[in-house]
Amino acid sequence: MGDVDTNDIWDLYPVPTLVLSPTCIIQKVSDGLLDAWKRERVDFVGQDVYTALYSSSPLERFDRIPLARAIQIAVESKKSQVCYAGYNAHGSSWSARVVPISRKDQLLSLVLEWELVTGSLTNVVGEVTQNMLSVDETLRLLIQSVKDYAIFLLDTRGYVATWNPGAEVLKGYERGEIIGTHFSRFYGEEDLQGGKPERELEICLREGRVEDEGWRYRKDGSRFWANVVITAVYRNGIHVGFGKVTRDLTERRDAQLRLVEAYEESAKLKNDFLASMSHEIRTPMHGMLSACALLLDTPLNENQREMADLIAESGQILLQVINSILDYSKLASGNVSMSQLPVDIENIVSSVIRNVQVRMRPEVKLKLDLPDNLPTSIVGDPLRLRQVVQNIVDNAVKFTEEGSVTVKTSIVAEDASGCTVLTTITDTGIGVKIDNAAVQDLYKPFFQLDQSTNKRFQGTGLGLSIAKSLVDLMNGDMGFRPNPDPHGSIFWFTAKFKKIVGTSPKEEGHRRAHELSYEDSNTVIKQLRGIAPNKRILAAEDNLINQKVLLRLLRSFGLAEVDMVSNGAEAVSLLNSRNDYDMILMDVSMPIMDGFEATSKLRRNGVQIPIVAMTAYALAGDMERCLERGMDDYIAKPLNRDLLMQKLLKWLSTPEKLSDGLGTVTLSP
Repeated sequence: MGDVDTNDIWDLYPVPTLVLSPTCIIQKVSDGLLDAWKRERVDFVGQDVYTALYSSSPLERFDRIPLARAIQIAVESKKSQVCYAGYNAHGSSWSARVVPISRKDQLLSLVLEWELVTGSLTNVVGEVTQNMLSVDETLRLLIQSVKDYAIFLLDTRGYVATWNPGAEVLKGYERGEIIGTHFSRFYGEEDLQGGKPERELEICLREGRVEDEGWRYRKDGSRFWANVVITAVYRNGIHVGFGKVTRDLTERRDAQLRLVEAYEESAKLKNDFLASMSHEIRTPMHGMLSACALLLDTPLNENQREMADLIAESGQILLQVINSILDYSKLASGNVSMSQLPVDIENIVSSVIRNVQVRMRPEVKLKLDLPDNLPTSIVGDPLRLRQVVQNIVDNAVKFTEEGSVTVKTSIVAEDASGCTVLTTITDTGIGVKIDNAAVQDLYKPFFQLDQSTNKRFQGTGLGLSIAKSLVDLMNGDMGFRPNPDPHGSIFWFTAKFKKIVGTSPKEEGHRRAHELSYEDSNTVIKQLRGIAPNKRILAAEDNLINQKVLLRLLRSFGLAEVDMVSNGAEAVSLLNSRNDYDMILMDVSMPIMDGFEATSKLRRNGVQIPIVAMTAYALAGDMERCLERGMDDYIAKPLNRDLLMQKLLKWLSTPEKLSDGLGTVTLSP
C-alpha cells in the first residue's frame, strides 16, 4: 500500500466537510459532502463559501446570516461553534460545526463539518417541525390563546416556523399559507431595498434582540404601524432561530400624530398671539415714550422735568419687561436665529457700561477691564451679545448697593478660523446663597431666590434664563461662582466668533461705519441736522397719535420736508405721482394695504428709494421678513430716538460722507 498524500485525506473524508482559507475561500471538499448533497467538487473548490452554498437561493442575503455569525464567533473566540440548520439540501437541514485552526494568533484555516438535523424539515400542512424548536405544551397554549399580539418563531435563516392566532388576525395569513415562507414578505419595498430585514437579524444575533417601529404589510396589501421585537433563540448554547413579537400600534401612532398637530397648532396660535400682543402693546408704548422724549426736549420747570423723567423711566422698565417675556417665548419655541454680522466687542461692552452708569447708586463703582488684543475682524450676532452682557450687568447693578461691579473681557482660545471670548461680571452685592447642586436653578425661567411679597429687588426672573439660552446659541457656556473677596457674585460666559478672512483696510473702515453703537448721539444729531434741510421723507403710519409723535420727532431732527400717509395704498399712489423722496419710513401693519404689499408694489414699479420698516412686531424672523419683501432696514417700535437718528443718517448719507468734518460716527446695521 502506497503512502497517502495528506492533501487527499480531506477529499477522502467520509464526514461532509468543507475546508476554508482564512478569507472563507473553499480549499477542500470531502467526498462525504458531495455524496450527501449530490453536487460536484467543481461547485465548491475556489469559491467563496457563501456563494457556493447560497447563490442559488432568492434569499441569499438572509440564508448566509447564521453561518457568517457562527464563523465570526469561532474566529474571535478560537473555539468551535455550531451553526444550527445553516444549510438546506434537497429538503433536509444541515448544521455545521465551525472549527478554527490557528497557530498562536494567526488563523490558518476553518473546517466546517456538516451534520444532518435529526428532525428534518417536513412540510406537513405547511408547518416546519423541528425538534430543536419544540415548545412546552403550557407555553404553546398561552401563545395560541393570545389574539392581540402576533407571536411566531423563525428558523435561523428567517423562514416562518410557527404561527399563532394573533398573527392570523393581525397579518391576515392562515397557517397553511405562511409557514415555510420568509418573514421579509411583511416589509415594504423601501425597507427591502434598504436591507432592513437582514440588518435586523444581524443585529439580533450580535446583541441578542432588536426592536423597531415601522410600517408592516398584511396579506391584503394594507399597512399598519408595528412595534416589532425579535429575539435570538438558543438551546444548549446553540442558536436555533428567532422569536418575533409584533404589536399593532396604528391607533397609538395616530393619537401621537394628533397630539403633534395639536401642539404645532398651539405653538402657531401662541406665536400669533405674541405677535398680536407685541403689536398692540408696543404701538401705544411708542406713542407714550416718544411723546415723553419730545416733552423732555421742551423747557420744563424742575417739578415737571422730574415727573416726565419718572414717566420715561417707568415706560422703559415696562418695555424691558415686555421684551423679556417676548424673548423668553421666542427662545422657548426655538424661533430665534443668530445673525452673522461684524462684531466689535470693545464697542458693545463699553456701550453697556455707559448705559448702566446713569442708573447706578453713587456708592457703587463701575469698572471695565478690556485687553488691547480684542479682535475686530470677527462675525457673530452683536445684538444678542449685547443682550447677554446687558442682562448680566443689569443683574449685578441691581443687587449691588455698595462696592463695585467689574466687567472683564479676554480671549481664551484663538485659531485661524475664529476665537472664544470670555466675559466675567464680578460684583460685591448681596450674593447668591445657593449650593452647587442648585446652581442650574438660576437659569430656570421665572426663578427668583426671594419669593416673598415684600422682597426688596423686583424683576421677572427671566434675565439669566434668556442670557443662558442666548449663550448656548453662540456655542458658549455660562457659569456662576461666589465672589470670595469679600462677598457678592461672579457670573461668566463664553461666546465663539468666526474671523473675517481677507478684509481690506477700506472695507474695514466701511464695516466699522455700520456697527452697532448707541454713543455719539450729539455727533449724530449734528450731522443729521446738517443734511436734513435738503432731504424729503415719506412716512406711512396709520395710528394718529403715532403720526403726530413721529412728525414731531423728525422735525426735531431738522427734517422739515416730511409727508405723512395713513396706509400703503396712499404711499404707492403718492410715489407714482412724484419720486423725489430720499427715504421712506414704512409701518408694517396698516389697513387697506400693509407695508409689505406696498413695498412689493413699489419695487415692481422700479422705485429704489431706501425703505425702512417700522413695526411693533418684534418676534423672530420679522427683520428677515422685512428684508425679503424688499425693505432695506428695520426698526422696532417703540422707536428708540438715538437709533432712529442713526437709521436716518445711515440712509440719508453715504459712508464716505460720515467722516467728513465731525469725525467718524458708527451706525447701526
